[in-house]
Amino acid sequence: MPTDLHEERLDTVVSEVRASGARTVLDLGCGTGELLMRLAAEPQITRLVGLEINGASRDEARNALGLGFPVPGARVEVRSGSYEELHPGLAGFDAAVLLETIEHVEPDRLSRVERAVFGQMRPREVWVTTPNQEYNVLHGMAPGERRHPGHRFEWTRPKFQQWAQGVALRAGYTVTFSGIGPPDALRGSSTQAARFRRVG
Repeated sequence: MPTDLHEERLDTVVSEVRASGARTVLDLGCGTGELLMRLAAEPQITRLVGLEINGASRDEARNALGLGFPVPGARVEVRSGSYEELHPGLAGFDAAVLLETIEHVEPDRLSRVERAVFGQMRPREVWVTTPNQEYNVLHGMAPGERRHPGHRFEWTRPKFQQWAQGVALRAGYTVTFSGIGPPDALRGSSTQAARFRRVG
């Protein structure tokens, strides 16, 4: 996908996190640390934790941030692990971001993500971005083609909204939707986004 779309996704999420006033932030499925590096430059953030299951990506993120292994109490850490699993030490953060990550999870395992992120971690706000399958034709893709070989699914906007609204209802959040990238009148934007806010 175009590099400028990727940059727009990163910039949009950083702006949203900044505007929310979040001081403690989780990057779930942080990859090689591109979002972490931008968030680490935000002075309002007092604690930033990336979680990544892929060892090579995790090590690249640590190197990019100039980190060794996680140190308790450090402002920025990159931890090994999956956001499908429970992590008691990651509960109570102001915000969490899942940037282009849920589509790498097998659909029948999304309930595990819901339980871990929205049930146990329960951040005040959660941002989720994922490809909008309806837009793929405008990228010149064939029907059924996915944007990355690691994607287990790519959802239309109604399907994504159905999933997100169900999560919000079950977990005690509200959710709003937006698009990232130039919008098409019929197909929306290339990236679709959901912002969850915890009730109470």
